[in-house]
Amino acid sequence: MQTTTTYFPSIKDVETASEKLKEVVSLTPLSKNERYSNQFGCNVLFKREDLQQVRSYKIRGAYNKMSSLTDVEAENGIVCASAGNHAQGVALSCKLLKIHGTIYMPEPTPSQKIEQVKMFGSDFINVVLVGDTFDDAYEASKLECERLNKTFIHPFNDEKVIEGQATVGLEIIDQAQHLIHYVFVPVGGGGLASGLSTLFKELSPNTKIIGVEPEGAPSMSVSIHKDRVVELKNIERFVDGAAVRKVGNKTFEICKQNLDAVITVPEGKICQTILELYNKDAIVVEPAGALSISALDQYAHEIKGKNVVCLISGSNNDITRTPEIKERALLHANLKHYFIIKFPQRAGALREFVVEILGPNDDITHFEYTKKVNRENDVAVVGLELKSPNDLQPLITKMKLHNFYGDYLNNKPDLFQFLV
Repeated sequence: MQTTTTYFPSIKDVETASEKLKEVVSLTPLSKNERYSNQFGCNVLFKREDLQQVRSYKIRGAYNKMSSLTDVEAENGIVCASAGNHAQGVALSCKLLKIHGTIYMPEPTPSQKIEQVKMFGSDFINVVLVGDTFDDAYEASKLECERLNKTFIHPFNDEKVIEGQATVGLEIIDQAQHLIHYVFVPVGGGGLASGLSTLFKELSPNTKIIGVEPEGAPSMSVSIHKDRVVELKNIERFVDGAAVRKVGNKTFEICKQNLDAVITVPEGKICQTILELYNKDAIVVEPAGALSISALDQYAHEIKGKNVVCLISGSNNDITRTPEIKERALLHANLKHYFIIKFPQRAGALREFVVEILGPNDDITHFEYTKKVNRENDVAVVGLELKSPNDLQPLITKMKLHNFYGDYLNNKPDLFQFLV
């Protein structure tokens, strides 16, 4: 019976990658965050990969892979599929290595991301927009590779990519002044977690490595639980830098053995972290970049008094997403609530609702109402922002007492997504 051997990046291979990357990547800071350190009673350090030139760690794996191509492979050119950070890393690598590349992106990709990719790649890359999703772009890019015999630069399931991402771990170990007890690392396809965890298991085996996934895209968690790579049918794509339906077979085998745990964080909690980092620390992160910090609550007891590293993976956040981020954060904090409200068809009904039902600190943030004829009551979809979660139940009680209450929408996701 034939057996397969699990690939693990060697220290030598990672050190070789590190040498290649010296003139390409920044040695990003490993800096203490006082606010989170005080909050959790420990020493919280941020590894700031959001400060790379392409604003994410992805340049490490992309450049290491592309710099290892043979002359023939480099001459033929490369292809990749990405809607974000990987595309930027590949684009910059194309320009630096003078390799021509074609980057497939889904048609709905925001123009800001497309322009960034073109800026980093200059004349060495061509962007092709195809399909509605990453999977559509991925299939088109693979066909291009086969048709023209080009090299595909995978975002995570590639040995050279994993070795490049592993250089983050090498830097953390070199920069740390004390033993690191915990490292929280975001997990999408698993390239970063695979490389980093291997380094720590070799060089700092007592450090616990915690992988963090978005709750709506737990592909690594599910795969490890079922002990096989599982392709999720549906995922929540909000955390676009870490939302994948299927992890790699190479990254799965490494993460299964090397990660001490893989946990999930709700998207609303991630949004809270994004806003806190911006408002209190002047740090801009993308949703995937906030994953590791968002996990600290779940380990509050274990990390007390310990040295903890949170890897900030990227900062390619589109400012047009801010309203959605705020909305999700408020919903998660139980401060934003949507109702169907019944309004009697009489003068003064709305004023009565505002004066008699709402508290002095309640704010109407959404109101949709169309008056109908020949009805005793009409309905409106109303969004309310409260100052405290404890204000919700008294509010509902007053609505019912005065016959304004129609329905509560927050716990009806199928209806909620169509009405709000």
